[in-house]
Amino acid sequence: MVDAIRGTALGSAPVPLSVLDLVTVGSGSTARESLRTSVELAKLGERRGYHRHWVAEHHSMPGVASSSPAVILAHLAAHTERIRLGSGGVMLPNHAPLVIAEQFGTLEAMAPGRVDLGLGRAPGTDGATAAALRRTDRLNEGADDFPQQLAELTRFLDDDFPNGHPYSRIHAVPGPVQGPAARPPLWLLGSSGFSARLAATLGLPFAFAHHFSAQNTVPALELYRESFRPSAVLDAPYAVIGVAALAADDENEARRQVLTGALSMLRLRTGRPGLVPTPEEAEAYSFSPQERDFVDGWLTNIVHGTPDAVRAGLDDLQKRTGADELMITANAHGGEARLRSYGLIADAYGLPA
Repeated sequence: MVDAIRGTALGSAPVPLSVLDLVTVGSGSTARESLRTSVELAKLGERRGYHRHWVAEHHSMPGVASSSPAVILAHLAAHTERIRLGSGGVMLPNHAPLVIAEQFGTLEAMAPGRVDLGLGRAPGTDGATAAALRRTDRLNEGADDFPQQLAELTRFLDDDFPNGHPYSRIHAVPGPVQGPAARPPLWLLGSSGFSARLAATLGLPFAFAHHFSAQNTVPALELYRESFRPSAVLDAPYAVIGVAALAADDENEARRQVLTGALSMLRLRTGRPGLVPTPEEAEAYSFSPQERDFVDGWLTNIVHGTPDAVRAGLDDLQKRTGADELMITANAHGGEARLRSYGLIADAYGLPA
């Protein structure tokens, strides 16, 4: 399973490069168009040597159409042949472990040997929506139970509940009960030290959300590496970081594009979620001093500019964090700008054409 986890750096990239897809929906566009962009992005990633394409679970956000990662991944699997596909991540407390085991067992059967199951413990939304998803308002209970839920999910994937367990006669299908079968490697995702420590204790690969928790990146990765225990899955730590990056033909255009994502995040954080604004709308927006501080701070964590500038920024980030893989998410209003960015980054690193 180690081979299914570790990627190979191509071209002049210091580590493997991958894609984190939020299936963003811009003002004037539709979810249908955004999902088409995701297909084109997966095809581009496969063609240009990106190692994996992950889809993140979010709910009740008009500007994000990735509420059902397993459904989207099945669609992407039908349009690709080699690139790894996975969840970045599925929010485990939102679902019964058996349901996730069945969904990803199905995906593994559809795209054998190239499915990743990344898991997070946050709800991927606000508290009210999380309560609607889980049909309970005891949200902390789900996060606190995460290790137990993870253990249950692992048992379902391996079909190895011990005799006498209440679930010993329940089988996730497709799965091992039907005969020898591979299963997706498990990843833990996080933006703090909790999942870093748990991934290390279990000997699992770890993905850190640097793109929205940059100040915690180095401490979490250090904790993961220091606490890591080799397992049957992984003999040494393997850490991916999600990084927001956007390349354009010139610096001004890159700035125009990333400002749309910054304004979208500002609106989300202040209880006004909506579609991702156009560059023109973002440029015309009248920011208060407090809003300007938030946006400026947000933009400092986005690697953006010309292809050469983005390459230099990604190289520096990899050196500072020691990340084993960079998973790039593009913040922009339109699909064309996102696709262009991934292509330019691939060109800057000399990835296969």
